[in-house]
Amino acid sequence: MNIIVTGGAGFIGSHLCDKLLSLGHHVICVDNLGSGTYENIRHLDKNKRFTFIRHNVIDPLKLIEGRIHQIYHLASRASPVDYQEYPVETALANSVGTDRMIKLALSKNATILFASTSEAYGEPKVHPQKEGYWGNVNPVGVRSCYDESKRFGEALMMAYHRQYDVDIKIVRIFNTYGPRMRKDDGRVIPNFITQCMKDDPITIYGDGKQTRSFCYVVDLIEGLIKMMDSKEFGPKNLGNPNEMTIIEVADLIKEMTHSDSKLIFKSLPLDDPTKRQPDISEAREFLDWHPKVEFRDGLKKTIEWFRKNGI
Repeated sequence: MNIIVTGGAGFIGSHLCDKLLSLGHHVICVDNLGSGTYENIRHLDKNKRFTFIRHNVIDPLKLIEGRIHQIYHLASRASPVDYQEYPVETALANSVGTDRMIKLALSKNATILFASTSEAYGEPKVHPQKEGYWGNVNPVGVRSCYDESKRFGEALMMAYHRQYDVDIKIVRIFNTYGPRMRKDDGRVIPNFITQCMKDDPITIYGDGKQTRSFCYVVDLIEGLIKMMDSKEFGPKNLGNPNEMTIIEVADLIKEMTHSDSKLIFKSLPLDDPTKRQPDISEAREFLDWHPKVEFRDGLKKTIEWFRKNGI
């Protein structure tokens, strides 16, 4: 098939491009390299079934000739550090950019998958989070450029589905980690790994008792593809239900990197959720999907990647 991946030079997007190519598809990667990097896809330069288009999805995409079968719309800054620095661009990528991609899918009779987020649940009052939960989001908070634009993106997907019968898929991605994360990403895993490798203090925000659930990127990619190839339209949670406190994550990374780093505590950022755990019952039942990589095993591969890349 001919498949477009927006945000294809990003952490998750580049792994998705790799997997789709390995399955024999033709892949068009669309990315403005705002938070992604060309280094993530450089190894694909000589692959005749891979095309890179440097483009911002907020702007009209030049006519793409020929048949397009599927579109994975991942383009958006996803790190709080990134999207709070570029809130307008983030909001527009998930609204205007999503509209442009859905219109392209409509014109090409293609299936489109929208990468939404666990942040759609905000500071949840339901735990673990199920797809039927409507969320508790601050619509004008510092994270709203991301949270609310993702929620709007979901609404827009459903609107086109209901009015024009567009073949849509919506997934809510929970915390994902693995090779190709940026060291300055600002998220927990790269922060802790880089700090531990340098024996710098490990920065814990709040009391460290807030929880996250981390899914290894290879598992997530399998879930995205299974969702795309299913008859479901979503939303579906994709993530690892193994919930851990931030302090537990810090202690494990410190142990695995043989670090002498000390923990230091800083104020919890505004609207930072205190708990996050996906209920993946629907993914298990309807997609026959669940994560397989143990956290320690995934961390080992991630730490090795950071070491090999001079971190």
